Amino acid sequence: MTLKEAVLKSLEDINEITNYMTVCNHIVNKTYYDFGNSKTPSATISAVLGDFIRNGDSRVRRIKQTGGTYSYYLAKNEQNIPLDILSGSTITTATSVNKFEKNRNYDERDLHKLLSSYLKNTGIYSKTIFHEQSKTGIDSNQIWTHPDMVGIKFLNLQTKVSQNFIKSVNRVDTFKISSYELKKEINSDSELKKAFFQAVSNSSWANFGYLVAFEFSDSLMEEIERLNQSFGIGIIELNANPYQSKVSFPAKLRSLDFKTIDKLCKINKDFEKFIEQTEKLMTAEDRYFKSTEKELDEFCDGYFANDSEVEKYCLEKQIPTE
Repeated sequence: MTLKEAVLKSLEDINEITNYMTVCNHIVNKTYYDFGNSKTPSATISAVLGDFIRNGDSRVRRIKQTGGTYSYYLAKNEQNIPLDILSGSTITTATSVNKFEKNRNYDERDLHKLLSSYLKNTGIYSKTIFHEQSKTGIDSNQIWTHPDMVGIKFLNLQTKVSQNFIKSVNRVDTFKISSYELKKEINSDSELKKAFFQAVSNSSWANFGYLVAFEFSDSLMEEIERLNQSFGIGIIELNANPYQSKVSFPAKLRSLDFKTIDKLCKINKDFEKFIEQTEKLMTAEDRYFKSTEKELDEFCDGYFANDSEVEKYCLEKQIPTE
């Protein structure tokens, strides 16, 4: 594995707030990476951890401790960290500015795996909805009806009591469904308006609607902010390193429109199956939960296992990485 993968694996194993020396010792003890003749492997690990933060990689977070030292942990393990530690520290998640090359030979759908990997890292199961597989004759303008991708996030409750309590109150509150309209690039006001209102139209049924693009022109940010505030569609800036993708403007929460969900289920088998798998997981008995969760994960879009896969994929698809 690469050095970055060794660091991520070690943070996963340690599963708590830790420092660069502990991470370094863990890598050495587990032989995750061969430092060769390096006399300062700990300094190398410190630099790699710092790069995660400087590059805005959402998988790793940093806490400033008393005395000015830093500790690190995986974002997905944050629920395991006591609140008193998090509330008393400064958590750092940096953002980065990317300069894109002008190579545009990749397909829009090549970006779906980048988005699904970003979403999976935030606990969201996502699925591409193929417009061309929908039934014809039901909707005269299906491209404005379907989202490019849908996603669902389940409320992660730790105790059996809280799980049973919220399910008895309102099962709809245990999950949130999102809709994603995905574009390669948006460089003009006319492109923005068309993409934005397409997102408005095909996400009206969901709790959250997002417009996602690999590149937004900086000149459009003021108009994007205005549209976001007026219509509640969130904005995600997708990065070639999916873990450096970010939500630039959050989406506003809405109630589910079950009539439109029913209509989409009638039109598109992918969407119908996604809703069906979601329902199965929500109603699964405890003994079947893990197998049902695995079934949903296998049905949903694939995602990258490590950085090496990301780099290989972007190279094959000619997706610019710098």
